[in-house]
Amino acid sequence: MSKKIEIINGPNINLLGKREPNIYGNLTLESINKEIEDYAKELDLKTLFFQSNIEGEIVNKIQDSEKSNGIIINAAAFTHTSVAIHDALRSLSIPKIEVHISNIYKREEFRHKSLISNVVDGVICGLGTNSYKLALKGIKNILDGN
Repeated sequence: MSKKIEIINGPNINLLGKREPNIYGNLTLESINKEIEDYAKELDLKTLFFQSNIEGEIVNKIQDSEKSNGIIINAAAFTHTSVAIHDALRSLSIPKIEVHISNIYKREEFRHKSLISNVVDGVICGLGTNSYKLALKGIKNILDGN
């Protein structure tokens, strides 16, 4: 049976394809999710997708993810501000990987600090939407004990 991986996206990720295409590219969230889902099937993983612009909804989703086998999270702007998301991620014992489409370290100074990096198993940033696929491979490796 395929292991379930939660893909959690934060604020403004729903605007992909329209918002700052010079930074985030032209793909929509729906098309990115389809690519992620197809790649997950190749890895024998099942993906469950969630996006919210509301911090509390993201916290609730993280807390409800304990029965899944792993989380890939792009907390977007909440990466730099949310102690609540940090604490929710910290409470889970499943593998967790933080992703960012852009290289947050080549952007504004305030984006250089992640409040969640120290409670996840890995961070992938700056590789466009491939960051999600690399995170899936990383989760798979963790789950397989590699």
